Amino acid sequence: MVLDIEYMNTWGENKMRVLKNGMHRYTDTFVMDEPGPGGACHEYAISPVDLPKDQPVKEYYAHVKFQKGPIAENERNGCFMEDLLDIVVDRLESFQSGDFACRENALALTKIQEALHWLNHRTSDRIERDVEGKSVT
Repeated sequence: MVLDIEYMNTWGENKMRVLKNGMHRYTDTFVMDEPGPGGACHEYAISPVDLPKDQPVKEYYAHVKFQKGPIAENERNGCFMEDLLDIVVDRLESFQSGDFACRENALALTKIQEALHWLNHRTSDRIERDVEGKSVT
C-alpha cells in the first residue's frame, strides 16, 4: 500500500512515533497522529522495517484508522479495536486448525477472546446506561 505523500507531509517526520511492543524483526508500527477525543491516537501504519530512516515513510503494509470521537457526535469515521481483534482471532483459529497448532497460539487466542469479551461487556454496559456513542463516562 502506498499512501499519498501529501498525507505524510501533513504530520511530518517528527510527529510519527514508533511502537516498541513485540520483536519488530520485519515490520515497524507507527503512530500517525496525536491523541484526540478520549485521549487515544486514531491512526497507525505498519511498514517494512528496513525502509531508509532519512526520508518519510511512504510504503505501508497496513494503515489503520480508528473511530475518532463518539459516533452519535461524529458519525462513523473509522474502525474499532474489536475489528482488529476479530482478525487476529480468525488467524489464530486458522493456525490452530492446521499444522501450526501449538500451546502458545492457544494461549494467545484465549487472551484475545477474553479481551473481546471485556470490550463487548463495556459496550453492553454503555448501551444499557444509554451513553453508548456519547462523550459520557
